[in-house]
Amino acid sequence: MDAILVTGGAGYIGAHACKALFRAGYLPVAYDNLSTGHKEAVQWGPLVHEDLRDQKVLEETFLRYQPKAVLHFAASALVIESIKDPGKYYENNIGATLSLLKAMCTHGVSFLVFSSTCAIYGQGAEKPLEETSPIAPINPYGRSKWMIEQIVSDFEKAHGIHSVSLRYFNVGGADLEGDIGENHETETHLIPSVIQVALGVKKEIVVYGTDFASRDGSAVRDYIHVSDLVRAHLLALEWLIAHRQSAQMNLGTGTGHSVLEIIEAVQTFSSRKLPVRLEKKREGEPAQLTANNTKAQKLLGWSPHLSDLSTLVRSAWTWHAKLLTVPNNVQAESTLL
Repeated sequence: MDAILVTGGAGYIGAHACKALFRAGYLPVAYDNLSTGHKEAVQWGPLVHEDLRDQKVLEETFLRYQPKAVLHFAASALVIESIKDPGKYYENNIGATLSLLKAMCTHGVSFLVFSSTCAIYGQGAEKPLEETSPIAPINPYGRSKWMIEQIVSDFEKAHGIHSVSLRYFNVGGADLEGDIGENHETETHLIPSVIQVALGVKKEIVVYGTDFASRDGSAVRDYIHVSDLVRAHLLALEWLIAHRQSAQMNLGTGTGHSVLEIIEAVQTFSSRKLPVRLEKKREGEPAQLTANNTKAQKLLGWSPHLSDLSTLVRSAWTWHAKLLTVPNNVQAESTLL
C-alpha cells in the first residue's frame, strides 16, 4: 500500500481526501498542526501532529512512511484575516510550503497536488474564468497561493518536482456517509452559515450587496461539493504519476448560485423562514466568480456529480444538524458572502 502524505489532513477538505485515498487503496498520512483541524477527523490512517515548518519532524515523517506523493492542503485560508495579518499568511503558507518542498527534494518525492484557489484571479469576470485568465489577486491569501504556484514551478525546473495546482472555487457539502464535514470554530462560509441560522445557532444572515450585476442582485459564486473536489485530487494524482507533467486546473461547476438562491434553498429544505439583514456590498467584491472546468474534464476525465444545490444543502444540513448545539447567548454574526 503506497503512502500519500496529506498536509492539513485533519481539516475539512484534507480529511475528505484521506477517506477517498484510503478507499482507493492508499495509506493517507495526515500531517497537521491541528490549529484549525480536528484530531477526530483523522480516521483512515496515521496522524503526525506537528507544524510543517518543523523540518526535523517533517524529515522523520518522510523517512518513516516514504510517501509516493504529497497532497498539500495545509494553509491559512481566511481572506479577511489575511488582509489584517498578511505576515501570518506569507509565513504559514509560503514558509511551510518551502519546508515541504525541501523535504520532497531530499527524499526523492516528485509528485505534488497543490490546493490553490480562484482568489488568484482577483476581481473575476462576467464569463467563467479560464486558467489563462489574468492573474491579479487582491488580498494576501490569494497572493500567497499564486506565489506558491510560481515557487512550485521553479522547483520543477530545478529539482524535477511535478505538480498539479487545483484552483478551487467555493467548496461546500459534507461526506454523504456522515463521517466528516465542515467544522470551523468561526464559520465564514455561506452554506454552513445559513444552515446555522436555520438551526438557531446564529441569529441572522447578513447579505452584503443586492445591487450586483446579477440575476437577482446578489453575488454569484461557483459551489463544488467537497466529494467532487477530492475525487479530482485522486485523478490528478494518477495523472501526475502516469504523465510526469505539471498543470494548473480550475475546479468548479461552471454555473454559479447567488447568495439569495442559497438562502432560498436552505429555507425550502428546512421549511423555515430565515431572518436576513441586507448591507451594502463590500469594496472589491466581484459580481460573479465561476469556473471554466474544461481543462480538468479533458486532462483528468473529471466532472462534478454531486454539486447540485440540493445535494450540497442536504449533505451539509445532515452534518451540521448532528454537530451543532445552540449556545446560551446567540449573537448576530457576519457571514462572508
